[in-house]
Amino acid sequence: TSLLYPLWLLLLTTGMRRGEAMGLRWQDLDLAARTISISQTRVQLSYEAVVSTPKTQKGRRLVALDPQTAAVLQGLRERRETECRRKGTRLSPTDVVFTTDGGEPLHPERATRLFRAAAKRAGVPIIRLHDLRHTHASLAITAGVHPKVVSERLGHANIGITLDTYSHCLP
Repeated sequence: TSLLYPLWLLLLTTGMRRGEAMGLRWQDLDLAARTISISQTRVQLSYEAVVSTPKTQKGRRLVALDPQTAAVLQGLRERRETECRRKGTRLSPTDVVFTTDGGEPLHPERATRLFRAAAKRAGVPIIRLHDLRHTHASLAITAGVHPKVVSERLGHANIGITLDTYSHCLP
């Protein structure tokens, strides 16, 4: 699960949806500029994982990364490049960022189950993987980040959704 730490950190520090993170490709990351371009998702339809587009037009967005998350993602990229070299292949810009140990795209439901199992092993309260998104938004609003900024960061269709969902965090 140590390879999943970058996923969980990303979800917590950006408020991205699980499907947005599962659809993230290396070409969507600009680690020098510390930004992520969210342009596709990988979601579950029945149990099949399918590539789709973000829920709304505002879901297509650029999200800023903090320095620590960018560094962790850079470390993941370096590990993936090393694994590829060992196999005699190359990491492609279109490869998804979060994969199994074998390099296959991580199934969204598997990410959820592994998160729950890791929380249980760690002896911490078990929350849903999606609650990392809520935690991000709640902490941002509580810290005084303007709800409009939080709304844009989360990719909400409008600020009303953000205010309805997180009004309990406002002073």
